[in-house]
Amino acid sequence: MKAYIEYLLRDIADPITGRNLVREYLQARILESLQRAEAMVPLAFHGGTALRFLYAIPRYSEDLDFALERPGASYDFRAYLRVVQDEFEKEGYQVGVKLNDKKTVNSAFVRFSYLLYEFGLSTQRDEVLAVKIEIDTKPPAGAGLDTTLVRRHVTLRLQHHDRSSLLAGKLHAIFQRRYVKGRDLYDLMWYLSDPGWPNPNVTLLQNALLQTGWGGESPDQHNWRQILCQRLDQIDWGKSVADVKPFLERAEEVGLLTKENFGKLLDCSLK
Repeated sequence: MKAYIEYLLRDIADPITGRNLVREYLQARILESLQRAEAMVPLAFHGGTALRFLYAIPRYSEDLDFALERPGASYDFRAYLRVVQDEFEKEGYQVGVKLNDKKTVNSAFVRFSYLLYEFGLSTQRDEVLAVKIEIDTKPPAGAGLDTTLVRRHVTLRLQHHDRSSLLAGKLHAIFQRRYVKGRDLYDLMWYLSDPGWPNPNVTLLQNALLQTGWGGESPDQHNWRQILCQRLDQIDWGKSVADVKPFLERAEEVGLLTKENFGKLLDCSLK
């Protein structure tokens, strides 16, 4: 399947875009392997890459994030990773796995050696392209689940957090991160600018904030926008916006991430 990577890159001159495309293809193949390993029975996909695969948000993402929503089902992270590694190795990839499953959030890096150099995306032969997988084995209660059939490079049947729960997860990240990322702000703008997107799952949001020691006002269906405005007033907009540009399909959209635009979306005044 390396020929497919060559096909993806046929008209790409920008190495940053090329890296994003290759990473996304590898993400899709990893998801396909996880699907074959029956990981999608206990796990639910969420986070930025879920938005990309499920709803075609026009920004690339780096990590594959999951929540263990059905702990009664069989869950074996090491077995899933063996399937992933075996399937890539059969196709001639140089791939290794670095695993940490000793914490509540199990994590692994699936590391592809020589691939960037092979396709002219790096001058360093030894540079590694890695895809990180994270699984929260004790997620906050209250997430709604959906299952969607989607095609992005390959056809996938993904169990995932529903739309209101995805928004709740993004709000939790923005409320609790010490440093709000530009990717968070872009995703938030994407959510808020869609009038058909449902309000956040406040039960999930409240439980997530409680789990991570939130000391502020508890959000509900009436005040979550006000609390969000207060949080956005506290961030350094210049630093926060800086990280997202390389991940945007249309780099000029970084100019939309302003206090004025968020103030309009949230009907509040940001200083």
